[in-house]
Amino acid sequence: MPIIDIHIHLSDIDSFYQTARDLSKVDYTATGLKAEFDKNNVVLGIGMGVTEQTKGAFPDSTSPNPMGLDLEDRVPPFLMECVGINPNMLIGKHALEELDRIEARLQAPEVAGIKLYAGYYHHYVYDKIYTPVYELAAKYGTPVVIHTGDTYSMNGLLKYSHPLTVDELAYQQRDVNFMICHLGDPWVMDAAEVVAKNPNVYADLSGLVVGDGPHFERFMNEPLFMDHFRRALVYCDHYEKMLFGTDWPLAPIDLYAEFIRRLVPEQHHEKVFYENAFGLFPRIQQRIAAL
Repeated sequence: MPIIDIHIHLSDIDSFYQTARDLSKVDYTATGLKAEFDKNNVVLGIGMGVTEQTKGAFPDSTSPNPMGLDLEDRVPPFLMECVGINPNMLIGKHALEELDRIEARLQAPEVAGIKLYAGYYHHYVYDKIYTPVYELAAKYGTPVVIHTGDTYSMNGLLKYSHPLTVDELAYQQRDVNFMICHLGDPWVMDAAEVVAKNPNVYADLSGLVVGDGPHFERFMNEPLFMDHFRRALVYCDHYEKMLFGTDWPLAPIDLYAEFIRRLVPEQHHEKVFYENAFGLFPRIQQRIAAL
């Protein structure tokens, strides 16, 4: 079965290097990622654009928009990109220039959507600071992907990353599709309700486990851990709105795929691992055809 991994990273971020080296034990390079894709029949990935200007500064308030995949000189052909937004740069005299650069980048065929780092940046997703970004998403027909749940930095503020904040946003912006990352973990039941209630909200199942083989084995054999997510999936009952992602390099792709296979009922595997991505990211079809 082919797989589309809709949530990976390929940026020059210090914490990603550390995680790859110390926890997940993956080769954090484009070559290493391609090898994992080939091994696991992953036909396409979507990278979440993010940058830091100073080593270890993420979330970096000085990063210019749009934030991209800067580990390589260009986006590899087996990837697409969700352009990352630094809302702190959308304030002040240079805001229009920042928005112009975001719009120019959205016109590139390898760009699949827009990524907001709620919690990392201290703004609610329904704040007016993001309104011009949503207008661009509507104009170009691209989804907006939103980090929710725990932050991979102690500098994040969780009140901004709670999945319930997406409910108000989805109500305000019915002409834009949104994806809740990480199923809002640990608030997975709240995220499930937001997805079930709002026709324009989806969720990915990325980043729920971080680490290598022994770490995965321990958690996959803990019923309370697995049931934490299963309960939300059963309650939501919208597997057509759930998408597979790994959050690589936080975990090896083969281990993460096995984790999701155990989590999601088998009759929904083809949707979650492959088909649902086409419905949310309309530019995927053309990118795959070009491979």
